[in-house]
Amino acid sequence: MNSIKNILIVFGTRPEVIKLAPVILELKKHPDYNVIICNTEQQKELSNQTLSYFGLKADINLDCMRPNQPLAEIQSRILLGLDKVFNENEVDATIVQGDTMTVLSASLTSFYHRIPVFYVEAGLRSYNIYEPFPEEVMRQMASRVARLHFAPTEKNKLALIKEGINNDYITVTGNTVIDALFCLSDETVEQSAKFYKEKNIPIDDKLVLVTVHRRENHGERLDKIIKAIYDLACKYKEHTFVIPVHPNPNVREKVVNRLEVLENIHLLEPLDYPYLVYLMKNAKLILTDSGGIQEEAPTFGCPTLVMRYETERQEGVEAGVSILVGADYDVIMQNSEKILKQDKTLTRLKTQNPYGNGKSAQAIEGLIRAYFDNKG
Repeated sequence: MNSIKNILIVFGTRPEVIKLAPVILELKKHPDYNVIICNTEQQKELSNQTLSYFGLKADINLDCMRPNQPLAEIQSRILLGLDKVFNENEVDATIVQGDTMTVLSASLTSFYHRIPVFYVEAGLRSYNIYEPFPEEVMRQMASRVARLHFAPTEKNKLALIKEGINNDYITVTGNTVIDALFCLSDETVEQSAKFYKEKNIPIDDKLVLVTVHRRENHGERLDKIIKAIYDLACKYKEHTFVIPVHPNPNVREKVVNRLEVLENIHLLEPLDYPYLVYLMKNAKLILTDSGGIQEEAPTFGCPTLVMRYETERQEGVEAGVSILVGADYDVIMQNSEKILKQDKTLTRLKTQNPYGNGKSAQAIEGLIRAYFDNKG
């Protein structure tokens, strides 16, 4: 590169921070980049909490989070905030990750300013615009304006090619979420163990981790999921169920009202990233509707039941490391019981993680460097 490049990295949610932190840290190793970190604060507390774990701090905070805000409102607020960022800063490229409103808004604003977009975790598709909602549409739209596409898997690359994206601008890099897992220090692991000990939460071979928050699971679906968790906890009283409760009031109120009455269910505030990883590492079973956990859990050999009807992470299903159970009470119960009635040692998965090897950020930096060299 003939000159220092100003790279704007935009995120707003905890999963985005986790998956972009390895890229930020890798770029910061090289004097050829001036990294500008912008947090839209779409999830204000969760994103800043996770950012600090990686020793990072945003250069720009947009304070876009509001309680129960409609999608159109959050989009307009992020678009206007980012437009000001581009007007006040010289930017050579924008990096986004995933499928949030922040991703769509940052991609559009970059396009409006004729700035190239580099898309981390590109090409995930369910091809059902309402599953997940609204993420499926957001990532498809972001792909239309992205210049470089860093696809986690070959399946993701093929999806982009099918949509007419130029093959020359797509590279399979693996998923940076695996890179993030390797950032955990021994000291952090010890702190995590102490955290759960102080809360009198046993971390043993009978640990079940549950996370539920997706917008399409609100309402009747959430009622069915909660009923299944309640009945599992009643039947398997010797197991410990840990549920970090999402702050969205549509989720929180129902979960707390129904599940806090059982002694072997522990409802926690949203967890620091290392504390969540510690649970995944030790869990006998994970029930989740999260995208990131589907990718992370195979690293620890933990069976994962995905409480969604569609997933853009089919590689895990095909590899047998995760099972789609939707919000179907009977399906959740049947698949959970298959695992809970066995010893943990008999349920561990031996399959290699299909989502990456922990070196994705290095590959991405090399591709960004090549882009600017070739452009020059």
